[in-house]
Amino acid sequence: MTNVLQLRWGPCRAPGLLAALGVALLPVGAARAQVPAAPPAVLGTGAPAAPVPTGPWTLRGAVDYALAHNLDVRQAVLNSRTSRTYLTQSKAALLPSANLNGSQVWNYGTNVNPLTYEFQSQTIRSNNFSAVSQVVLFQGFQLRNTIKRNALDYQAALGDIDKARNDLSLNVAGQYLQLVLAEELIRSNQTRVASSRAQVARTEILLRAGSVAEGNLLDSQSQLASDELNVVTATNQRDIARLNLTQLMNLEPAAAAVFAVDVPALPDPDDEAPLDLNLADAYQTAAASLPEIRAAELRVQSARRGLDLARGAYYPRLALGGSVQTGFSSSATARQFNGDSTVTRVPVFQYDPASSTPLTPTNLRVVSVQPGYDFLPRGFFNQLNDNIGRTIQFSLSVPLLNGLQVRNNVQRALINEDVAQLRADQARLTLRQSIEQAYADARAAQLQYIFAKRQVTALTTSQRNAEIRFNNGLLNGTDFNIAKNNLTAAESSRLQAKYSFIFRRKVLDFYLGKPLAL
Repeated sequence: MTNVLQLRWGPCRAPGLLAALGVALLPVGAARAQVPAAPPAVLGTGAPAAPVPTGPWTLRGAVDYALAHNLDVRQAVLNSRTSRTYLTQSKAALLPSANLNGSQVWNYGTNVNPLTYEFQSQTIRSNNFSAVSQVVLFQGFQLRNTIKRNALDYQAALGDIDKARNDLSLNVAGQYLQLVLAEELIRSNQTRVASSRAQVARTEILLRAGSVAEGNLLDSQSQLASDELNVVTATNQRDIARLNLTQLMNLEPAAAAVFAVDVPALPDPDDEAPLDLNLADAYQTAAASLPEIRAAELRVQSARRGLDLARGAYYPRLALGGSVQTGFSSSATARQFNGDSTVTRVPVFQYDPASSTPLTPTNLRVVSVQPGYDFLPRGFFNQLNDNIGRTIQFSLSVPLLNGLQVRNNVQRALINEDVAQLRADQARLTLRQSIEQAYADARAAQLQYIFAKRQVTALTTSQRNAEIRFNNGLLNGTDFNIAKNNLTAAESSRLQAKYSFIFRRKVLDFYLGKPLAL
């Protein structure tokens, strides 16, 4: 009978904490679950500095190393940083906007001078500079609701980090126990191989003495081959369990090649009192501490803020803005006195008041002096200083009809709130079911161990008697091998029940807030 390593942990349902564990605790060689991401303690994304232990790994050491090196966990940290940037951006949206603008334009041919607004046929280079600022005075409280929503999303992202750390820790614990069980089965099978070899040697002696038939020797050799195959099978499954564990830990190939676990002295399930747990209290304790429950509740609150944000679009929008602008044009000129003047002499006529007839011009003259000017290009900075203009404005926008966009956005927000609430209810339901399932599996494993241990005791005596009868030629090889294989199967069931109970008990302890340790 081939002794295949199969840990019958039973279905494991959890709100994310144990979702990955349901696969991690399948028989060795089964597909391993993808672990979610995340850790508040792991804030950097560079190469972790945790040292690699030189000796056998304890469960605590394996979990700590995995938390520091697992890429999914580090990815969750980056996701939380993204949420934090959204929160920072929404807070900055309360600040006024301020921007500087500048342009330089060349106009060829007949164009309008941008400063004098006259048509001119020449090449004109113009510059325009402006400083614009605006602040939102009222927008239906959308800015503040955005801040509150993003703050809730950021806290939920931090909860996702803790959730991913818990998932990874339980995954590592499951694979660690899988590896410990494989090591113990290898030792158990190696003991049976040694016993079968000794039995073959005794049968050969009895055959030469004529005490047994040759078929007994063939049956003994067949049993030896089966036991050796069990060792090979258990060794292969041990290697697969070790590979799964080192991959979860993201261990370097050199360290993974010499990876070994520290096998602690684990108590037998029958050494403990029958498992008794108040499931309602356990659920309340777990729901108050598990990060996925809090994250789900935070996302419900975030969805409600999203609804307030969508409804804010119904309100008017009031903003205050101001700007300062100036410019330069290469066609702008300024008059400048050049020191010259033009003298114009005008004769003076005298009139006879009596006849109102002009008299001949007199020698008197009126002199008109006109100063001379040159039209020179205006300087760049002089124009910038002279052309400064300032603007202050209030803008009010009242939404009336925009294709029902606001109404549809509100409807979507209502649906998102219902979806978030449903997910939170599902997370709590999954948690309750996980606790109930883990408790039922732990109790079943404890009872299975007790009766499997009794079965091993009885079959050990039966196998010993069968061996005596076989050596004396009173029992054929087939019946002897059946007795031996029955003992092998009972021992395998006992070991599986033992480690199933240990793991399920650790899961329950974890729900109650106790650390993972053996």
